[in-house]
Amino acid sequence: MKIFRAILTLSAAFASAVLVPSAKAEQTGGGESLPNIAVTEQLIHKYLLAELSFQRGDKFAAYSTMTSLARSLRDPRLARRAVEFAVAGSLGGEALKAARLWREIAPKSEEAAQTVVGLLISSGRIDEVKPVMAQQLAASTPEALPNTIAQVQRQLARAQDRSRAYALLRELLEPYGDVLDARLTLAQAAMVAGDRATALSEARAALAKHPNSDLVALVLAQIIEDRTESIQSLVAFLQKNPKSREVRLAYARTLIEQNKVAEAKEQFAQLLTHHPDDRTTLYALGLMAAQAGEMREAESYLSKYIQTLDDQPDRERDSTQALLVLAQIAEDKNDTTAALKWLEKIEPDNQGSYISATLRRSMLLAKAKDPDAARALLQQAEVRNDDDRAKLIVGEAQLLRDAGRLDDALRMVADALALNKNNIDLLYEHAMLAERAKQFDLMERELRQLIQIAPDNQHAYNALGYSLADRNLRLQDAFDLISKANQIAPNDPYILDSLGWVEFRLGRLEQALSTLQRAYEIKADAEIAAHLGEVMWAMGRQDEAKKLWRSANDKDPKNETLRATLQRLQIKL
Repeated sequence: MKIFRAILTLSAAFASAVLVPSAKAEQTGGGESLPNIAVTEQLIHKYLLAELSFQRGDKFAAYSTMTSLARSLRDPRLARRAVEFAVAGSLGGEALKAARLWREIAPKSEEAAQTVVGLLISSGRIDEVKPVMAQQLAASTPEALPNTIAQVQRQLARAQDRSRAYALLRELLEPYGDVLDARLTLAQAAMVAGDRATALSEARAALAKHPNSDLVALVLAQIIEDRTESIQSLVAFLQKNPKSREVRLAYARTLIEQNKVAEAKEQFAQLLTHHPDDRTTLYALGLMAAQAGEMREAESYLSKYIQTLDDQPDRERDSTQALLVLAQIAEDKNDTTAALKWLEKIEPDNQGSYISATLRRSMLLAKAKDPDAARALLQQAEVRNDDDRAKLIVGEAQLLRDAGRLDDALRMVADALALNKNNIDLLYEHAMLAERAKQFDLMERELRQLIQIAPDNQHAYNALGYSLADRNLRLQDAFDLISKANQIAPNDPYILDSLGWVEFRLGRLEQALSTLQRAYEIKADAEIAAHLGEVMWAMGRQDEAKKLWRSANDKDPKNETLRATLQRLQIKL
């Protein structure tokens, strides 16, 4: 009984909101005229009966009663409600009848017209759609016509008979050949239908009629199948419209895809002359300059890009990459203050980059002889999950290690592992710290556990294999472990270095030389140079080895592996 009263109360409230007597007809925002209605007890009873039937699941009775009310009262809101009842009851034919009644009552209602069209299309009666859609297009003002055209296209796109829908779209839009949106819609529809010839014809006709339209030029270039011809169409448009931003951007991106970086830079530079604060252009020029090693230009473009975002924030643009490049440029110039300034701008919203930036900031602070600030930064950083917290703990442990506090670092990571025993980052770091502390059994235990948890983690195989090879122990086991790492990551220079080193330990000098040369070609690292030079030395190529070591020592004179190698072999450079 309580449920019934609740339904009755809600329905009565709805009825009072809908069936309001008025001195004259009202007008809704959707172009629907509302009739004068005298609210009687019989009328309210009939309305509530329809609502109650709907609540009880008798959708047909609800639809029939509401349709009868709508027809007699000529109220578009009641017709809309009848449509809702029919649709909810999967009464397709009745829903269409109610929608047509709604449109008959409110012929200017856009919603009613769309509902009729949608129901006709969903029921496969596409031929009956034409007069309704034609009327919608004819009734549209010039300002509203583009939206109506887009609406018609979207509705017809839902038809099952795609070829008939495409033919109908062409018929409907034929009278609007001078309208840009009509031409482009036909071109796009033709492409979807696989009719490229018609698509090209429509796009070219649109460009002839609208020769300054960026949108038409871009659509035409997309439709042209031949890549060279497509690019030529963009160039031709730019010759006539040199200030066109969108087309020049598209052309520049195409040049980048073709690896024509210098030509792309030229296009971006032209863009900048017409749009000096264009963020896309500044960003692109900055990154290209950085990739080309032109750091002064990169810094200029990217710092201006960041300044535009500071002046006028845009949440759609991610400044992270630009900030990281600027920080690296500053770091390379030994400008720690500037590097920290750029990294501080990376916000916690971008969690992955924020964690990486926080770790870099801590390293810079430690390098600047402020280890307490470096640790405090890691401890106070915003984190959202255990994995990110583990990364920060690893970073702090490395700070302790570098400060000579190896036992403290081991203890910190062990405590974290007690709470998160299967974390890959923590396991790997604990193993590496254990190796440094010469606790080799602990190191191997942790790495074996890591391999069980993450059997595709190449770093675990490589670390364990290299440790065995470096200590000249269980060399076949070491070779198998490093070979597995190499299978997972075949072009990793550090894994290739390990593989070459274990081959050297196994006495396979030619293989070791080839592997280490390949590693050094990928990355000219001092540790790889130390190993490669030792293989050369063992093969009697002492002059080549010394030359290589000198070069490596000039670049990285503090490298531990290189210094240990030279000391062990008693070599003075």
